[in-house]
Amino acid sequence: MTGTGTDTASALARFSINQMTVRQLALPELVKGCTGLGIPSVGLWREPVQEYGVAAAARLARDAGLAVTSLCRGGFLTAVDPGERSRALDDNRAAVDEAAALGTGTLVLVSGGLPPGSGDLAGARERVADALAELAPYAAERNVRLAIEPLHPMYASDRCVVSTLDQALELAGRFPAEQVGVVVDTYHLWWDDRVAEGIARAGAEGRIHSFQLADWVTPLPEGVLVGRGQIGDGCVDMRWFRERVDAATAAAGPPLPIEVELFNEGLWARDGLEVLRETAERFVRHTF
Repeated sequence: MTGTGTDTASALARFSINQMTVRQLALPELVKGCTGLGIPSVGLWREPVQEYGVAAAARLARDAGLAVTSLCRGGFLTAVDPGERSRALDDNRAAVDEAAALGTGTLVLVSGGLPPGSGDLAGARERVADALAELAPYAAERNVRLAIEPLHPMYASDRCVVSTLDQALELAGRFPAEQVGVVVDTYHLWWDDRVAEGIARAGAEGRIHSFQLADWVTPLPEGVLVGRGQIGDGCVDMRWFRERVDAATAAAGPPLPIEVELFNEGLWARDGLEVLRETAERFVRHTF
């Protein structure tokens, strides 16, 4: 593995593999693969962690010396119906508790899409803000930060009414930075000509709580939810993003870990350990 701006060991020290990238690996296999390749961190997902057992997953990662950089995902906070809203808040409190048990300080939030029959994006975002007002203090008591993830506008109707880093920061800015911040995800933000200013602002406010990589390939495969390309296969300049996030967060302490989160049927059909090794190599080559 070779990078252009740093040595391999220093680059890998920043690398976190998101569990969804190699979802074909059971959690023990993922942990063993990470330790074998010198990958220091993982980002976990609620469903496979719940299936394995939250306490058992926490113990497995801890005993292997792996840091858990984030838990995905909470959110889906745009419902109008009081019963749906109450259930969503309860589920997010449970997600906070799971994040705390896993030892991660970051719960990633996907806001949710428009309710059926609605076109009111502003109203949906305001309901997200109302939910954050209830969830942020609960999370803070458990040393968990909420990280709002803006998703590409193609997801605005059904999955995420927060489409830009500016929109995410406007929501997060209503709360203390140590409670609510944002996710910088290259797949969702590469197209935005304001993203450099947004990264700088997020860094100055101390709100970059998670940094994720995935490439954009065209044509998109059928079903855009699983269209995230392997690093280096698309048009996103990963090094550009990494340099700007590093500059924006330089005053805050050690450099952020960087998760690679890929939803890709082709990768899932391959040997998981091979994909893990390839992803680590691509991360070093294209990000540093």
